[in-house]
Amino acid sequence: MLGAARLLGISQSAVSQTIRQLEEQFGVAFLNRTNRPLSLTPFGLALRNRSDSLIENMANLKAQVIDAGQGIQPELRIGLVDSFALTCGTEFVKSLLDKSTRLTVRTGNSPFHGEILMRREIDLAVCSDAMIDVDQVVRRRLFSERYLVITPKDLQINVESPDDLNRLSTMLPIVRFYRSSQTGLQVDKFLRSIEVRVPKWLDVDSSKMLTELVASGLGWAITTPMCLLQAASSAKNVRPYYKVPLGISRSFYLIARKDEYNSYYEAACVSAYNVLRTVFLPGINSINSGLKQLVTFEEHKGNVSDGS
Repeated sequence: MLGAARLLGISQSAVSQTIRQLEEQFGVAFLNRTNRPLSLTPFGLALRNRSDSLIENMANLKAQVIDAGQGIQPELRIGLVDSFALTCGTEFVKSLLDKSTRLTVRTGNSPFHGEILMRREIDLAVCSDAMIDVDQVVRRRLFSERYLVITPKDLQINVESPDDLNRLSTMLPIVRFYRSSQTGLQVDKFLRSIEVRVPKWLDVDSSKMLTELVASGLGWAITTPMCLLQAASSAKNVRPYYKVPLGISRSFYLIARKDEYNSYYEAACVSAYNVLRTVFLPGINSINSGLKQLVTFEEHKGNVSDGS
């Protein structure tokens, strides 16, 4: 009772009185008061399970009303994963300005955006986490990109297969993304799967730092075209090996909660596809024309889907 009162910002007696009133109204006991700590009776469990959906419906009400209103532009909050925000974010946000009365943008890593989307702190997210275990969202894959190896530009070595990475690791330390990041976990898992022994490494938390360290001759790395675009100023001073069959990739998704802001979600999908083709693709092409071989764009089908 005290914990509930603190969470709601009311007195403990107010919580107790509310529960008593509910029990009198329904004619049943919701709490088993003979046990410590208190536990829910079967009636209490039934009320909790059904009230969850009622609360969710109430939370959706604003979005549904706005969606139903013709010509009404909502206030919206979007989340952008860092790599997308730093390469395509400006043009993407610009394309959405005339579709809302107020636009709030938050950046960060993919798991962070999934969490705050479900806490209703944002309404839409561009991230690399598909949230496949969450049923209450719609998602659309925007594009996929395969990983590639980069080395200092003046390093004389052929990297044609994963086996060559062992030889490369004896010459230079690997520069890696932190293992706590989704990209870092993917690279670490791949290196272990092909049994590459890495005696020395550098861990970094940004694509720009990773590319700059490789460009300066301090190491080699496994990265992606979008990560290279984040470090465009130094990306031309690395040698990309984009034909090495690493077999690892990542995808970016546009995700929103089901049955909320459907028309806005559809417009955001169109904007994201356009920005990727007019900003991202020319950007990586200016670094190295071979990088576009690693990118696969999804076709825009013109309707909201909850598939991946």
